[in-house]
Amino acid sequence: MFITNNQEFVCEQCGKKVGKHPTSSRDHCTYCLYSKHVDVSPGDRQNRCQGLLQPIGLEIKEGKTQIVYQCISCGERKKNIVAPDDNQEMVLQLSTKPV
Repeated sequence: MFITNNQEFVCEQCGKKVGKHPTSSRDHCTYCLYSKHVDVSPGDRQNRCQGLLQPIGLEIKEGKTQIVYQCISCGERKKNIVAPDDNQEMVLQLSTKPV
């Protein structure tokens, strides 16, 4: 189940202020693409891990480009859809990394 949770935040990786998503829920930094391991189900903010999710590659599924993450704390892998306002240079760099 998807819970809408669109909030501004300060990225724990790069320290930049990240604004709300233009059409959905913000789940990663638009500058460095890092995320935080906060959800069990999208938007619930119930995960106890709270580790940083490092972007490690890209995957295209059903026509949507997703960032593949690996949690620095627990090692779990997650995926988030690329946002329209993401740093396209960083997204391009991820496209060259095998997952």
